[in-house]
Amino acid sequence: MCQRINLSRREFLAGTGAMLLGSAVASPAPAAEPIIDIHQHVHYAARPDNVLIAHQRAMGITKTILLPAGTPAFGASTHSGKTNGLQAQCAGNQACYGIAAKYPDEFAFGANEVPDLDGAVAEIEKYLKLGGCVIGELKFGVDCDSGEMQRIYKLAEDYQVPVLMHWQFQMFNYNFERFPRMLEKYPKVNFIGHAQTWWANIDRNHTDQRVLYPKTKVAPGGFTDRLLRDYANMYGDMSAGSGLLSMTRDEDHAREFLSRHQDKLLYGSDCDDHIGSGTECQGTQTIAEIRKLAASKAVERKILHDNARKLFRL
Repeated sequence: MCQRINLSRREFLAGTGAMLLGSAVASPAPAAEPIIDIHQHVHYAARPDNVLIAHQRAMGITKTILLPAGTPAFGASTHSGKTNGLQAQCAGNQACYGIAAKYPDEFAFGANEVPDLDGAVAEIEKYLKLGGCVIGELKFGVDCDSGEMQRIYKLAEDYQVPVLMHWQFQMFNYNFERFPRMLEKYPKVNFIGHAQTWWANIDRNHTDQRVLYPKTKVAPGGFTDRLLRDYANMYGDMSAGSGLLSMTRDEDHAREFLSRHQDKLLYGSDCDDHIGSGTECQGTQTIAEIRKLAASKAVERKILHDNARKLFRL
């Protein structure tokens, strides 16, 4: 469960270390409707922390989950260090925890670590004990059913938190087609799918997995569509360009898809924009597209708020 963090001044200073939030950030304006963003990062593409906070408020987000990177490492799972920081300069556990400690009403945090490092489970568990409400995002060059990953799934089961996974063909979380076995082996763990390969495979005609951003019309019944349909513990993260494209490439299909999986879809931004509005802000565009295509206000509220509130127990 995401927990409110109560720290003494000494504990906060020790925990956040050199984290600088810049100049004072104005308090958020009251939101007309609450929105939960399940997918944001600290220091994303070197964005300052105060800009992140202002960006989330400008989008109208009332609760943001910060997803950390793992410890910098230089093995195969991080492509010899090339994909450290989630391939986007993102900061790790302590930075996410520090912002959530300072702004507990607006931010929650996840826990993460490079899965094949010694002590990976212990590092993740440390932050789950501090109140982390999700493991991820898991974005590493490993088999999705490897022993290292399964130790993390078991930890998620023990702590009753979801696992958020970045699916990208031949880059992160290899062998997507084998993942149903993990859903069956860990039925008490709620898994959240995200990124290019996850969203490309809503289309049953998607056969060339090298194509990460398909723009063709969508034929229902793709692998991702079936995972959401057939497994109670499988959810979808609408964030990033891939999530937005899954709707804009075929809006007729998207209307039906949002309705069909209305209890399984979660709004996320995964946006490194600095403003929080306008055409350059992917997170804002995704909110607008969900509002445009949702069959009813009830469906919209589920995707923008209610599903995440229930899943993360916020």
